[in-house]
Amino acid sequence: MSFKGATAFVMDNPMYFIIGFGVLIIITYAIMINLWLDLSYMKARYRKMMAGVEGGNLERLINGQVDDINMVISKQKEIQEDMEHLDSLLKKAITRISVVRFDAFEDVGSDLSYCVAMLDSNNNGIVISGIFGREDSRTYVKPIVDGESSYKLTQEEERALKDAMNK
Repeated sequence: MSFKGATAFVMDNPMYFIIGFGVLIIITYAIMINLWLDLSYMKARYRKMMAGVEGGNLERLINGQVDDINMVISKQKEIQEDMEHLDSLLKKAITRISVVRFDAFEDVGSDLSYCVAMLDSNNNGIVISGIFGREDSRTYVKPIVDGESSYKLTQEEERALKDAMNK
């Protein structure tokens, strides 16, 4: 087909070419609108990412984040050390307590006598006994190491010790 033939074809069918160019223009507008929406979305994400950074320097933002992460890691190590220290102190703290009340003498009622076992998590501590009678009262303290005492324990003291060890 020659140039004259192509020109004659276009002149004979102008409506098809106008419709074709119209469709191309509509498609072009659709593509432009899609690109504009994508660009707006990317700008919004970029502004959000760069919030708080002066001058919009991405390297400065990343360096700031790395510094923040290093600070968090060092703070976490301090907290871990504090937790380990508190855990070691807690193992030594008295956390198991048991009280047993009893009548030491037949003529004294109301369970006025008592034994108190106070132990740490390693079953170390003391047993305190208070014996109350009509005319006098006495208090005894016996050390406990690994759940045992070097002194002879009464039945009530042994019961208080076992109760404390089972807590």
